[in-house]
Amino acid sequence: MAERVWDQFLSERDKARAQAQPALRKGGGSRPALLLVDLYREVFGDRPQPLLEALEEWPNSCGLNGWEALPHIRELLDTARRIGVPVIHVTGLDGVPGWRDPRPSIKRTGAAADDRARRRYQIVDELAPEPDEIVLRKTAPSAFWGTPLMGLLNGMRVDTVVIAGESTSGCVRATVVDAKSYRLKVLLPEECVFDRDDACHAVNLFDMNEKYADVIPLADALEYLAAVTGTPTGTYTGGPGDSALRTEDVTEEKVPVRLP
Repeated sequence: MAERVWDQFLSERDKARAQAQPALRKGGGSRPALLLVDLYREVFGDRPQPLLEALEEWPNSCGLNGWEALPHIRELLDTARRIGVPVIHVTGLDGVPGWRDPRPSIKRTGAAADDRARRRYQIVDELAPEPDEIVLRKTAPSAFWGTPLMGLLNGMRVDTVVIAGESTSGCVRATVVDAKSYRLKVLLPEECVFDRDDACHAVNLFDMNEKYADVIPLADALEYLAAVTGTPTGTYTGGPGDSALRTEDVTEEKVPVRLP
């Protein structure tokens, strides 16, 4: 089996247990939507910088991890748009106390800091929503908490969410757990989620893959989307070395699912 991003962080006992009880493939349904979580300016900054440098201006930056994920997320987004998969963007809501206490040591003052604060929840230009795409604003880690997301997905008869964004250990994980709690199928393209801390990113991917989602290569996610929308077909394997979910496992109904 190909090495996974989390392997270097697992103990020998962890690996032995995982080998004895391989993660079950949860699979994907026939009506997917793409959910983009917290891809806003605050985590990218205005330019690529190593994490410790970026924290000087953007205390919640994910450093280069975000910039490295950006072209992969853009490829996923472009594909979803091209083949008619609904796209929902989620960002933060200003003016409401957040779920985390501010760090006193990183408060900034002055015009430049005020400008950064004003722009912090703006979705970055590379992933900017199109006019027909939904944008939700949240005040908690999960994209489902206090938003109409589940109602929107029900209205579109969505049964699968493909999730991209950040942070793997925070808002992505909270959204994945809630999606699974609502009995949705969840796919996580590995290259399209990121975190500021490598260990948190890797171990949370491992845990979500074990319990709540299929953590898969981006290429497999693109092939899955192609298969269920009737565009050129491929095989979604669920991850290197795992048992396959083939196109014949997907419900035969092939319908356009883009919002009007």
